[in-house]
Amino acid sequence: MSTNLQSKTLEALQHLIDVVAQLRSPDGGCPWDLAQTPATLLSYVLEEAYEVVDAIQQGDPDHIAEELGDLLLQVVLQAQIFSETDVFDLADVAQGIATKLIRRHPHVFGDDLAATPEEVHASWETIKAAEKGEDTSDTPLTNKLARYGRTLSPMMATMKISKKAARAGFEWKTLDGVWEKVDEELGEFRHALAHESAENQAAEFGDVLFSLMQVARWCEIDPVAALQGTNRRFVERFGLLEQAVDKPLDDHSIEELEALWQRAKQIIAENAGVQ
Repeated sequence: MSTNLQSKTLEALQHLIDVVAQLRSPDGGCPWDLAQTPATLLSYVLEEAYEVVDAIQQGDPDHIAEELGDLLLQVVLQAQIFSETDVFDLADVAQGIATKLIRRHPHVFGDDLAATPEEVHASWETIKAAEKGEDTSDTPLTNKLARYGRTLSPMMATMKISKKAARAGFEWKTLDGVWEKVDEELGEFRHALAHESAENQAAEFGDVLFSLMQVARWCEIDPVAALQGTNRRFVERFGLLEQAVDKPLDDHSIEELEALWQRAKQIIAENAGVQ
């Protein structure tokens, strides 16, 4: 990085830090920002992270930069809140991640060798386990699975957990076996809906979703991308449906709405050149 660019970057970051500090200042700060805690901001951290993902998928550099800024704000704001009680500050955060990167890349900052991405990943996992006081040769797999469940989004955690379990031998022999499990879980869910408590119904519904995710894993389908695609298609079709009506949707019968929905699907297929 050139000296000018480095100076510009540091100046911009310091300006952001100062702005956030003013927002949190008891003397003339923002009442909303002052009312926030690390816990109340959790939903915003997740929301901004997903908006970064969406922006990258859309491929608009200006949008990506904007959303990265929104995510950076969450990092700076969290650090500012913790710094107010002398727990840690943004410098501690930055120094901590820099130190971790150096420690986990001995092939770059040390004398170790790692010529392929696979070798780098293996080295990373070994160093990571050592940091946590774990011995990769005898650490129970359950410990790792539990960590995925705590730290990843539910859908990502399901895929990670099931992949790790499958590699350890906990796996069906064929895809037919996976489908049998889906049918079994669907039956248990239907029974729970008819005869069991709301808590059991939720548990059985979770089992259905988990089993369907195994189908995605077997078929090498990215379930997150698949569901995102379905959401986009639903919104696109719903938009055409709204354009086609001349009165509120709830004034239409379900049969009328279904016919309009099917017409919307047909229009989109024709526009896409799908026969």
